[in-house]
Amino acid sequence: MQEERRGLWLGVAAYGAWGLFPLYWPLLKPSGAGEILANRMVWSLVAVVLVLAWQRHWGWIRPLLRQPRRVALIAAAAAAISVNWGMYIWGVNSGQVVQTSLGYFINPLVTIAFGVLVYRERLRPAQWAAVGVGALAVAVLTVGYGHLPWLALTLALTFGVYGLIKKQVGLSGLESLAGETAFQFLPAAGYLAWLAADGTGTLGRTVPGSYGWGHTVLLLLCGVVTAAPLMAFGAAAVRVPLTTLGLMQYLAPVFQFGLGILVFHERMSAAAWAGFALVWSALVVLTWDGVRQARRPRPAPAVGGPALCENP
Repeated sequence: MQEERRGLWLGVAAYGAWGLFPLYWPLLKPSGAGEILANRMVWSLVAVVLVLAWQRHWGWIRPLLRQPRRVALIAAAAAAISVNWGMYIWGVNSGQVVQTSLGYFINPLVTIAFGVLVYRERLRPAQWAAVGVGALAVAVLTVGYGHLPWLALTLALTFGVYGLIKKQVGLSGLESLAGETAFQFLPAAGYLAWLAADGTGTLGRTVPGSYGWGHTVLLLLCGVVTAAPLMAFGAAAVRVPLTTLGLMQYLAPVFQFGLGILVFHERMSAAAWAGFALVWSALVVLTWDGVRQARRPRPAPAVGGPALCENP
């Protein structure tokens, strides 16, 4: 019971940290989204290598390198999460925090769709209902925004693809992050070097009246900000039931949505509120169905019970 309680708090810390990311990325201005993304890639690898060195956890690397298919999958995962991270940072820093939260709200529905399309899994009636309501929500939001909520859809789709690939790779969160950032490192470091040579980069520079060394420290901390919640999530995952962890995933987009409305004062039209209400209704149905299935003596394989969310 004590370990489960500890796992619960670790899970809250992980999802809470991911939910509070919209407060961090604006601190990195005047860096653009591309420079912030490149710093996140570079310093995340540094952070994860330090953690692996502290744990002396290197034995998984050599067997992995003997499996070209898994290495290729990690490269694909790195590409998917790069797009996801970049769009998320850009969305937050361009005043679209609410729509970024929508992306992670609808991600479980995207996971269900991938289960049907890729694994030919059969949906239960409640899951069909959730998907239908989710599709209706996108239609309503399209009317509300005057266009498809493409930022939210991009975040949901790229994160869904990322999760699909990670399932096939079969590495732990820390190992996966190490592999992905290893692929990201050279392009990101090259981009930062190009910005420095061009004189437009902000890493290591000070501009009186604008930003100083504190800005560089915040950029360097991108690695810790990325790795720390992932480690907390990994520790929680082995201590609490999967159903509990799945329910906790909604903390992140709830926090993001709250920040968008209460802190960044983003305006919501009536149609946007209606669309979000439909999304939340679909998630209630999906969660209820997942919890009911988990409590059965002989649980059937479920598509979409709460899809675990990590690394926004």
